[in-house]
Amino acid sequence: MSKIGVFYGSTTGDTEELVMSLAAEFKDYDIDIYNVNSAAKEDLESYDNLIFASSTWGFGELQDDWADFVDVVKEVDLSSKKVAFIGTGDQDMYPDTFIDAIGIIYEAVKDSGAEFVGQYPVESYDFNDSRAVVDGKLIGLAIDNTNQEELTAERLSEWSSDLF
Repeated sequence: MSKIGVFYGSTTGDTEELVMSLAAEFKDYDIDIYNVNSAAKEDLESYDNLIFASSTWGFGELQDDWADFVDVVKEVDLSSKKVAFIGTGDQDMYPDTFIDAIGIIYEAVKDSGAEFVGQYPVESYDFNDSRAVVDGKLIGLAIDNTNQEELTAERLSEWSSDLF
């Protein structure tokens, strides 16, 4: 069984809490969790399966720690890896930039040769625009605990069930 490396950035703790909940969904896997503020290129290289998790700040900006770490990710050979994304955000307050951060990370690595997994339908969300929408689907799981907290556990379970 392949190991999973989860790399997250969290300023207020919401994304960190989400990642810990996600780890419970992968209880049958060997999973390691890294805050990107202390992760290194070598950490990324040791996994076949990667999950990148980030909140979106301001009007469509990367979380501060990811702003530096995205350049590290671009240096890694992802061609033999599966990559999934989780974004946290507020679709009511920021309907034009909802979970843009994972879209920014995706844009940085989309030509890396990685196999991107975990796309998610947009139908159960209500936002205007997002850099995380590619070909009519979200590139990963979107979590909005401000407006749809009651759906978080179900979404995590559904999304993670066939991911790797």
